[in-house]
Amino acid sequence: MISGLNEYDVTVDIDPTAVESLLATTPDDVASADELTFARNVFVPLTTACRYTCTYCTYYDAPGQATLLSLEEVRDICERGADAGCTEALFTFGDDPDDRYTEIHDQLDAWGYDSIHAYLRAACEVALDAGLLPHANPGDQTYEQMGLVADLNASMGVMLETTADVQAHGGPRAKSPGQRLNTLRVAGELGVPFTTGILVGIGETRRDRAESLLAIRDLHEQYGHIQEIIVQPVTPNERWTDPAPALDIMRETTAMARACLPEEVSVQSPPNLAPVAKLLDCGIDDLGGVSPVTDDHINPDYAWPALRELESVADAGGVPLRERLPVYERFIDDGWLSPRIESALAADTSAGDRYRSVLSS
Repeated sequence: MISGLNEYDVTVDIDPTAVESLLATTPDDVASADELTFARNVFVPLTTACRYTCTYCTYYDAPGQATLLSLEEVRDICERGADAGCTEALFTFGDDPDDRYTEIHDQLDAWGYDSIHAYLRAACEVALDAGLLPHANPGDQTYEQMGLVADLNASMGVMLETTADVQAHGGPRAKSPGQRLNTLRVAGELGVPFTTGILVGIGETRRDRAESLLAIRDLHEQYGHIQEIIVQPVTPNERWTDPAPALDIMRETTAMARACLPEEVSVQSPPNLAPVAKLLDCGIDDLGGVSPVTDDHINPDYAWPALRELESVADAGGVPLRERLPVYERFIDDGWLSPRIESALAADTSAGDRYRSVLSS
């Protein structure tokens, strides 16, 4: 059961029997997928300011060093992506930058925006005009914040990471699992097709991973809005020196994700971070967004694989590889999308043709 603590926080009460059952799951209990999917995207790191200082994260910059992309820079990235055949503009920024980042707030004010979400809305308009479907991942959000931008996004997302209180989130600016869960709940209330996931190896236990997966499942059962879940290993970088989680841990966790989620929810394994070829029999069916244009700005030490590498993974598993849009087709068929996104999909333009060609593939 998931219940609210206040407007910004929720807590979970997971059935212990369900936890024990999930902990008993092995890769032998799930089946390989019939196909693998991926999306072509461009990474648009709107700002590197973040209220949190998670010890495994290389994305955020300190106050005085954080940057904010101009709308001209956003347009350039999106136009290059559209020219390369992409369909998705993946907008990222740190969680709701607070008053530590006076330069970011001053820049927003100078450009005529009273919040980062108001600016995100303008950036999503730029992406749509350039021929890409926005998928924004702005971290923790209130109902009002997400509501401001939801109609200009084909889908949205935030990594739950874990329901546990872990030291990697610690310190005076600790990330709150309750606020993360609230964001997932808000997406359900607003009817936003949503991507989420867990991080493996940040100090959580096996039980924590099971409880996190079940919390996501419970929210999906309530709202039906989760389109995919990412099972992502933490990776060594300049701020995190611990080794990546062992293969057997990734196999077990991926199988647990597949076992506890309904069939319509995809399980994603990021090919630049995880040993996907060794996880195919654990139930993954999606390889996430892959960019032919931009770097993975959240994991800059780990380059995107080329399309031919994804094809080789699919070939090794004996399954076809299919491109998808940033929103899964069932949400399109069931009428989840806003009029603005529906009109983009139906437009008599090169972008509309590109979207529809992906849907018909």
